Amino acid sequence: MAVAHDENELRQIEAELHTEILPGTEIMADVGEHHFVKGSHRTVLVPQPSDHPDDPLNWSTPWKLACIVSASMVTFTQGFGPLALAPAFPALMEAFSCSLADAVQFTGVCILVLGFSNFVWVPISTSFGRRPVYLLSQVINFGTSIWRAKATSYGSFMGACVVNGIGAGPAETIMPAVIADIFFLHDRGKWNTLYWVVYMGSLMVGPIINGAMVETVGWRSFWWFNTGLLGLSFLMVVFMFPETRYPREYVPTAATSPAASSTEKNQATHNDEVDVEQEKIQHVPTANSVLPSTEEGLSREETAARDPYLGKGKPSKGQWGLFQKNAHPFKSILMDLWIPWKLFAFPIVEFASFVVSWSCSSFLTLNLTQSQAFAARPYNFKPLSIGFMNFAVLVGAFIGLFTAGPLSDWISARSTRRNNGIREPEMRLPAMIPYIIIMYLGNIIVSVGYDNHWPWEAIVIIGYTCAGIQVAAIPGIVSTYAVDSYKPVAGSLFVSITVNKNVWGYGFSKFITPWSEEAGFVPPIMTNASLILLWCLFTGLFWWKGKTFRRWSRNSKVHRM
Repeated sequence: MAVAHDENELRQIEAELHTEILPGTEIMADVGEHHFVKGSHRTVLVPQPSDHPDDPLNWSTPWKLACIVSASMVTFTQGFGPLALAPAFPALMEAFSCSLADAVQFTGVCILVLGFSNFVWVPISTSFGRRPVYLLSQVINFGTSIWRAKATSYGSFMGACVVNGIGAGPAETIMPAVIADIFFLHDRGKWNTLYWVVYMGSLMVGPIINGAMVETVGWRSFWWFNTGLLGLSFLMVVFMFPETRYPREYVPTAATSPAASSTEKNQATHNDEVDVEQEKIQHVPTANSVLPSTEEGLSREETAARDPYLGKGKPSKGQWGLFQKNAHPFKSILMDLWIPWKLFAFPIVEFASFVVSWSCSSFLTLNLTQSQAFAARPYNFKPLSIGFMNFAVLVGAFIGLFTAGPLSDWISARSTRRNNGIREPEMRLPAMIPYIIIMYLGNIIVSVGYDNHWPWEAIVIIGYTCAGIQVAAIPGIVSTYAVDSYKPVAGSLFVSITVNKNVWGYGFSKFITPWSEEAGFVPPIMTNASLILLWCLFTGLFWWKGKTFRRWSRNSKVHRM
């Protein structure tokens, strides 16, 4: 919730609101005499920023944009290479004398390793910061890209894929943590959707460029181009990405300390002869607070507890170091190794993991089948043309970007106003409904179109675009819901999601090619689509009972990390 001053104030708020404040429940308006730091449009800022200029929540817009641009570049370049191979499968089959199923494993094995590598990257991120993870991982990716360009055997190229999977892991976990570090709750929906568009967009743009380069200058040239992008990204992190991990004092919520009854409070006050006026929290009435003047160099934003650095802060010198000091690194690393597995026991994390996993596998289906479908009769398309088809997926992803985040934020804000200023994470879930319909429609068009040799325009323009829309929207909404519920462990949460997603992705890559060759495209693609629909149908349950599920874990230590 919006950070209150102490446990007593939380109890007072619960009593005034007649509601239970659980982790994830946010107070988005002043309550009686309780006032919170606000941004523009009287929006309560969650989490409440500290009064330090180097707090990432206080950083100016240019500094936040520099961070998010450089983080986006890392995410893009780490996803760009591993799943760009689809149009090059024929060329790789010829170069390494292997079958199509063997070539597909270049992608599948990399995906599998990529997911589990985050059991290394996230503990480093939590213990020593986001910055060292980005720097080290990009050095590894830079080396593997050169390795791929110079590989002369199937085993060598596969080895590069494995190491590349290790280096590319942060693409799936660190940027959501950065977003939670520097942006407030009311803006988080669109930034998390941006993350999914950047990451999935890299998987869409990669095949486009790879297909063009395979046909014109050869598949090795693509990896030299990839090497250049990784080098640029490394420099951007060095000069544009200060450390965003910021230690915050844990403030207990009413959920972790059940409120005492009013009778008990009155009795305690009477027995201890505590003056009522001294017991109350000192508040500045918002309506009467004096706005800072322009001479002070502060923006004219309403604030109850004046934060002089809100929107004006900047990174400190220490935040540009190679890593942040940690007094107990081994303890925090061990905790981070355990937390992702613990989170699997939480229904909300399990729900998000399954929805994200299968939604992303819908895009993976296109990546793994497009050469198989369009390089054969009656299409006989070359790698260049097959690669260009991914433009439709990219357009769809941008549609998802510009609609899903703002839609989920708007629905949440509207429901919050109707709920007297109390926001629950579940309020954004109804925004998934149109994208679930789009997802299923797109899979029907692609699978039936492949098997019946429909005109490529219908398959690509409608089917591929629907795939792009849903893969940006559905994971963005449901992962934001999970982060809103368990923000202190956002990194570990994405490890849980990523492991689940990539294990399924690896399995799918193993059996989709022989299955589609034997039974056609409809059985594997529609089986996968029906599984996505099944997990998404649980949205109704979590919209209805999500707060109950959060109550089960209200006393968990994950809320104090």
